[in-house]
Amino acid sequence: MANASAPRRIRSGQALSGWLFTAPVLLILGVFLLVPVLMAAWVSVSDWTGRGSPFASGVNLVGGDNYARLTSGGGLAASDFGTSLKNNLWYVILVVPTQTALALGLALLVNRRVLRGRGFFRTAYYFPSVTSSVAITVLWLFLFSTTGAVNAVIAALGGSGPNWFNDPNGLFHFGAQQGPEFLTANTTLGVSWWDWLGGPSVAMTAFILLAVFTTSGTFMLLFLAALQNLSAEVEEAAEVDGAGSWQRFWRVTFPQLRPALFTVITLGLIGSWQVFDQIAVGSQGEPGKTTLTPAYLSYQNSFGQNEWGAGAAIAFILFAIIIVFTVIQRLVLTERTISNAKAQRIRRAYADAGRGPASGRRGGAS
Repeated sequence: MANASAPRRIRSGQALSGWLFTAPVLLILGVFLLVPVLMAAWVSVSDWTGRGSPFASGVNLVGGDNYARLTSGGGLAASDFGTSLKNNLWYVILVVPTQTALALGLALLVNRRVLRGRGFFRTAYYFPSVTSSVAITVLWLFLFSTTGAVNAVIAALGGSGPNWFNDPNGLFHFGAQQGPEFLTANTTLGVSWWDWLGGPSVAMTAFILLAVFTTSGTFMLLFLAALQNLSAEVEEAAEVDGAGSWQRFWRVTFPQLRPALFTVITLGLIGSWQVFDQIAVGSQGEPGKTTLTPAYLSYQNSFGQNEWGAGAAIAFILFAIIIVFTVIQRLVLTERTISNAKAQRIRRAYADAGRGPASGRRGGAS
């Protein structure tokens, strides 16, 4: 018994030491993360106006009224929230796949040994990611102005560039000012189906291009690190078997990048749903609220209108949306495991195939 109890004492001592070492970090996280989150949760179900303490006696519990006003109130608050969700949803749909594909392509490019100056290209592609978002947004305003460099290039090619940051038209409306009555008469969250299907505005498209430009370099490094950790033996074996470059990538390389792909898409989803600083600097939600996002709307409600309950409610709804999207893409990208029974059936099938007529002929010939 003495010998059995000694390891238990050692394990309990190690556990105590572990808790002591992590206690400072846990304390910091509790004070600066958990406590503010709990306070924001209380604010989201209260009528606090930003004056005094949110726990003062004059602050009342309103339950889910703030959430209901945003999602089913039918007023301006619900319309603005629906508009911000629509704008941000199209932002996510276009940004996340584009930046992921571009980052993977850049990683494959700079990972090639035959490419000269790989270090220069890696730095050049990553540089926009470390540039101040405020500074690069101001630069984007100059590039995409009416007389900016982007429209100058379009004019040189024989086209006519739009008034980027002042054009509220939906990109997928293709210039149509009015849609069919079936789409314009029906609404969701105060926004007509015609607007939901219209895609991002021309102004939001400029911000989408900005997001792809500034984030692809960061995700390229994640893919590059994953590529450099892959074993070259499997790909060499596939090449010996006659697989082409596309087959080797799709059948050998890409499946091994699944963990990196999950990380990139998760970070892309989180960042895309939290877009704020570019909107605050570049457009403040204009023109016509077509660049309004939930994060910026939460800021407007809280600091601009002193409706802190609505601002906090928007933040928690946004948090729930991010969790849902993350869970969905995790389910899609998770590797499927087969049961033991199915594995045994597969092994028996291969064994039966090995004992078939072909194997008998080979045995007779020998």
